[in-house]
Amino acid sequence: MFFKSMFRFSALLAVSAIWPTMALAQNCGDASAPCEVENGGYHLALPQSGAPKGIVMHLHGGGGTGKGMLKSGLAREAIARGYVFVAPNGEHPEQRWKRDWSVRADSMRFNRDDKEFLTTVLNDVKGKTGLSTAPVLLAGFSRGGSMVWNIACEKPNFADAYAPIAGAFWDTLPRSCNGPVRLFHTHGWNDRTVPLEGRSFGAIVQGDVWASLKILRETNGCGKRQPEKNSIDGDFWLRHWTDCDAGNIELLLHKGGHGAPRGWASRIMDWFERG
Repeated sequence: MFFKSMFRFSALLAVSAIWPTMALAQNCGDASAPCEVENGGYHLALPQSGAPKGIVMHLHGGGGTGKGMLKSGLAREAIARGYVFVAPNGEHPEQRWKRDWSVRADSMRFNRDDKEFLTTVLNDVKGKTGLSTAPVLLAGFSRGGSMVWNIACEKPNFADAYAPIAGAFWDTLPRSCNGPVRLFHTHGWNDRTVPLEGRSFGAIVQGDVWASLKILRETNGCGKRQPEKNSIDGDFWLRHWTDCDAGNIELLLHKGGHGAPRGWASRIMDWFERG
């Protein structure tokens, strides 16, 4: 299903026709000059040659910047494989981190609805690149990972696949989600910043990752509580829910803490492209 939309021959021909002109005309998005849209901006990096295959959007963690994500492993991997890489800026100066995302949580209020902001960003990128029907991957780290969970749950058609790392729902968790999705969650076994069981900051509580996964399993119609397959790949422990009524869920646990494990970017892109 994924590759049917990814490699529609007619769509690629259309993109190929406009791509050289569009690439030469790019005048925003690098580290010094973000592209501006309503309520914020984003950074953009283009593949070096050929028609792009799709769009990879990556959300920074609390206190990070879109500019910083241009140097990430996922940026390098996506661009090398022929994808447009997009790194929006979280902007909430009234919060603890001025660069943050409006993650749904009790007692937290934000001036900007980032579900709408990121939709505006994605539409702007599609307009600039002509990639109106190309596949989209939404990834995010920490607070950005939690934002990915929110969007996957509340706007499941935003992207074709979701790859949060070290961040999930915050309390109070939603009772259900609006539709099934493909989601690959990555978390460090020794993460003390966002523990798998969650933790509290007074009245505000990071949600339990296991509970987040349970909600999505129920939404996807995965049926069994246990995945139909577990696997071990070197230092990684993986669980695979691929027998769901729709969508699928992957969980990767690694020995590290609050960060991406070695090889994460290439593994996520392989999963994304496999459909």
